[in-house]
Amino acid sequence: MVVSPAVSPQEWAVRRDLAAAYRLAALNGWDDTIYTHISAAVPGEPGVYLINPYGLLFDEVCASNLVKVDVSGRKLCDSPHPVNPTGFAIHGAIHAARPDAACVLHLHTPWGMALSMVPGGLLPTTQHAMRLWGRLGRHAYEGLALTPAEGERLVCNLGANDGLILENHGTLTVGATVAEAYMLMHRLERAAQAQLRAMAACAGRAEVLQASPATADRTLAQWLGDGSERDGDSEWPALRRRLDKMDCSYQR
Repeated sequence: MVVSPAVSPQEWAVRRDLAAAYRLAALNGWDDTIYTHISAAVPGEPGVYLINPYGLLFDEVCASNLVKVDVSGRKLCDSPHPVNPTGFAIHGAIHAARPDAACVLHLHTPWGMALSMVPGGLLPTTQHAMRLWGRLGRHAYEGLALTPAEGERLVCNLGANDGLILENHGTLTVGATVAEAYMLMHRLERAAQAQLRAMAACAGRAEVLQASPATADRTLAQWLGDGSERDGDSEWPALRRRLDKMDCSYQR
């Protein structure tokens, strides 16, 4: 496909990263047929973001078929594809309220949905979990997320955090880049899987071993470092190389 001259090199770079995130999510088994979304802000265009075409599987998403919309869900490109209205209530609300959240990643994975049913949420049981220690909000289930009013409550519950546990629903992470949001979800998924397996193994016999709050605080500080390197900075090029070896059609 010939890219429109209206698409800047900066937007095209984000489109390729976002399409890569969809393909990698599909490879991980994070997809839910045609549902859930990963969205990314368009550089230099406040209130404008890219999202998947409704009706396509994650492994059908490519850079050129991502739909460009505003935070109210109006299409800003000549795309034949519709977009899912639940994407506006969740993604549009977050992009409007959190300009720093350039990427919003919301999934219905088996481990994420299971974690969303655990009252205690994510516990400081693994190094992966401690990256998100005190950095996850919670949002009570209200039914299908379709209204601006719920979007406002969701944004309030997210606050300045790195993500949300959507109770009885799934998980969500945000990042300053696609790479950061993706790697935070990777850590959340790994942590949820390990915790839930340990809880199942220990049921009726013992408590799951947890780090102390002081140790969790220290580990989080180690994860964050001096802020010069964000989650995904080192991992994303390697993940893109893996994808390129398998199928580079996401770039078109």
